Amino acid sequence: MIHGIDVSDWQGPVDWSAQAETDAVFAFARATESDRLADTRFAENWTAMGRAGFVRGAYHVARPLGDARAQARHFLETVRLAPGDLAALEFKATDGLPAAEVAEFGRRWCAEVTRRCGLLPFVWTHLHFAAEGNCEGLSDYPLWIADPGRPIGEPRVPAPWSGWAIQQYAASPLDLDVFAGTVAELIALGAPDRRGK
Repeated sequence: MIHGIDVSDWQGPVDWSAQAETDAVFAFARATESDRLADTRFAENWTAMGRAGFVRGAYHVARPLGDARAQARHFLETVRLAPGDLAALEFKATDGLPAAEVAEFGRRWCAEVTRRCGLLPFVWTHLHFAAEGNCEGLSDYPLWIADPGRPIGEPRVPAPWSGWAIQQYAASPLDLDVFAGTVAELIALGAPDRRGK
């Protein structure tokens, strides 16, 4: 297992040089929400994460009341993934929609990102959200489960998944995560190198 962190503008400025001295080797930063909002510190975090040597990922906060494909396009236009970069969908809000419609949003967003980038985005969610059926049909995408308080490397896994990829195990002052694999295995889940193809 390898350790990582995830951040947003809620944490304020992040000292990425200091973070590089910890055991964290990967980092995710919030990039976008809905089809128009962008995290005010994303560009700063994204550049600094790369310079500090992290395997880097970006995540989108889903708003299921909106258009999934438009939100995916907004995310990808904001982030501009390079080979090895990771993508994730933060999936925790229903916007008052029934579970079937929420799940359909998740499937469409993930499928659009896969179609455009050739990677399978992680799905960040928590147990109660998944238990309500909001993640139906997303088991092909790697699970990033928020399960703080559980032992590191032993999160509970909700249906429809049978295993986990990332566990968020703490949330203060930065969100702390662990990936169930090696650095090479994590990078392999990132955007493929399509240069010269």
